[in-house]
Amino acid sequence: MDIAIYNMEDLLLTAIKSEMESENIYTALATGVGNFMLKDRFTFLASEEGKHSAFFEWLYQKNYPNRRIVLPEKTPVPLPVIRAGEDIAIGEVIGDAMEAEKVAHDFYMQLSERFADAPDIKNMLFYIASMEMGHYRILEAERENAANFESFQIAWPMTHVGA
Repeated sequence: MDIAIYNMEDLLLTAIKSEMESENIYTALATGVGNFMLKDRFTFLASEEGKHSAFFEWLYQKNYPNRRIVLPEKTPVPLPVIRAGEDIAIGEVIGDAMEAEKVAHDFYMQLSERFADAPDIKNMLFYIASMEMGHYRILEAERENAANFESFQIAWPMTHVGA
C-alpha cells in the first residue's frame, strides 16, 4: 500500500479508527473465549491498541488543534477487516488479525516518513510499528495453538487456583 496519495488528516483518522476497531475486536474476542490464556492474550492486545489509539488522538489534536475528531464510517485508506463472529473459526479470526497487524506495521512505517522533521514522533511511529509486529507474532503463536488443539476454547477448571 502506498499512502502518498492521502492527506495527513485522513491518515491520522484512519490510524485512530483502525486502533479503536482493533481494540473493540480484541475485547470482544477476550470475552468470547473460555481459554484463560487466550483471553489474557486478547485482553493484552486490546489494551495495547487502546494506547495506540490514544497516541494517534493526541497526534491528531497536535496537528489540528481546532478540529474535533470525527471518524469516518469507512476509512479512506483501505485496511484489512478482521472478521469475527460465532460462525467463523478462531483460527480464521486470528489469521485476519495477523494480516491487520502486518498491514498496520507497514502503514505506520510509511506514516513515519511524513514526520521526518519531527524525530520524536517519527521514532514513536517506528516503535508502534514494531509493536504491531510483536502483536503479529503473539497471534501467530495462538493460531498455531488453535490448529494444534481441538479443545482450544475449553476452559480448564481450577487452572488459576492459588494464583
